[in-house]
Amino acid sequence: MQIQPYLFFDGRCEEAIEFYRRALGAEVTMLMRYKESPEPPPGMVPPGSENKVMHASLRIGAATLMASDGNCAGRPSFQGFSLSLDARDEAEAERLFGALADGGQVQMPLAKTFFSPRFGMVADRFGVSWMVIVPA
Repeated sequence: MQIQPYLFFDGRCEEAIEFYRRALGAEVTMLMRYKESPEPPPGMVPPGSENKVMHASLRIGAATLMASDGNCAGRPSFQGFSLSLDARDEAEAERLFGALADGGQVQMPLAKTFFSPRFGMVADRFGVSWMVIVPA
């Protein structure tokens, strides 16, 4: 059994996918647009959103992150959770943290802590909170 995060970008999913490809090396393993669905969800997609992402699956390291444009209302809300990202070493942590912080907001600068040689928290440009850590 495994838990896989599913993020709804409310109309900015394709932009988020490209950002995570550049920032984290994410690999798109599946992408379906609303217009490609044999049974589009009734009342969920506003007119003109047929090219938006109905479902996508991304591989980041050994993890799977799933994403969608959801109802395309333009108001993504990511509250009450953070995605934790393990870095191999301090140099990789610096690179990943810097990439996620581009256009985002640093919540806790990357620094040495009692539990890690490098740990920091950042909300990316979409409002998704990340914790970057080098395991002790």
